Amino acid sequence: MNGINALFDELWKDYTQRLCPSALKIHDMLYEGRPLINDHIALRTFGHEKTGLLRLAAHFIALGYVQKGEYHFKAKKLYACHFEHPDSNYPKVFISELLLKRCSSQLQDTVEDLLEKVDVSLLEEPAFLYNGRMWDIDFNTYQLLANESEYAAWVGAHGFGANHFTISLSHLNNINEIKDVNSILSQAGFSVNTSGGDIKGSPDVYLEQSSTKADTVPVLFNDNARGNIQRMISGGFYEFAKRYPLPTGYLFQGFIEASADKIFESTNK
Repeated sequence: MNGINALFDELWKDYTQRLCPSALKIHDMLYEGRPLINDHIALRTFGHEKTGLLRLAAHFIALGYVQKGEYHFKAKKLYACHFEHPDSNYPKVFISELLLKRCSSQLQDTVEDLLEKVDVSLLEEPAFLYNGRMWDIDFNTYQLLANESEYAAWVGAHGFGANHFTISLSHLNNINEIKDVNSILSQAGFSVNTSGGDIKGSPDVYLEQSSTKADTVPVLFNDNARGNIQRMISGGFYEFAKRYPLPTGYLFQGFIEASADKIFESTNK
């Protein structure tokens, strides 16, 4: 199982160094003297033959992961699946993709141009999952994507990487209520995503979630006239999940579409 640990270690390193540096401070704030349990990570991609959801999922499936739930976000034009490992000690993986065929022809053409020079052979190794962007993009193109889809702009700017990790409150001893985590975060100066409420979900659907607003991080954009220029844009965020037992006694392991829809908005400006 070392391959799984190694992959998640690299994803965590990329996430905390490039996309969400504040996660390290939050992690330390909630640390209880033993490793925190990561409920799940989430990955974003373009629904394209080169970079589709199954392209990313293949590397987790090769490590024993199995597809479970699937989810539809019609307004955002997204499709997603989550994957679980038979050993429940390993995090779940939530992968979403932008359904390009439901987007404008302008957005489709823009993404096609970005992906044109992507070497598909590089996607055969799992390293691409945490190596960021595989294409050049200028800031005007980023803004063009953002005008239609925040999700498309995020993927266009950042490429591949975990947009969030998730602390499992079900495995904490001292802090196991979402409202208490949100209070701690607020007191420490972190902004909580309030879209759909501070707490998404409820015990009635067996899952409660909250998240920080995404860090603002530096990203290099290509500008043919001036070379690379750095801009500060939304990066990754940290999520918190409390799962409740089903009537069978086992913890609910899926996701709630209405809640996940609002979690996506943690990266909104």
